Amino acid sequence: MESETAVKRLSAIAQESRLDVFRLLVKAGPQGMAAGDIAYKLKTAANTLSAQLLVLSNAGLIRARREGRSIIYAIQFDAMRDLLVFLTEDCCGGRAEMCAPLVEIASRGCCDTKKGKAHETPPRARRRR
Repeated sequence: MESETAVKRLSAIAQESRLDVFRLLVKAGPQGMAAGDIAYKLKTAANTLSAQLLVLSNAGLIRARREGRSIIYAIQFDAMRDLLVFLTEDCCGGRAEMCAPLVEIASRGCCDTKKGKAHETPPRARRRR
């Protein structure tokens, strides 16, 4: 990934409301969510949400598709993965213990197979409001 692309993607999620949209869509998975449902869940006005979705879309982090009268937005998981790889590809400098928590999380994937449910963010990593 080029640095310019990484900066554009990081800039897109470097704002609290857009980050909330991004994280909600990550949780929604590949099926995505209708714009109205996103607005309802985040208690956001439609015009504000539209601007947020446009920035995320222009950065290549989400995609939109029409289903009947609804527009469904979903994460571009390849773009998210590429950004994470870009940020961590030179991780550790030969000290594997520095990246162990990241590797552990990545190896679990998106589902906790022991519990049979979607992976939840550990309490210490949750953002405080």
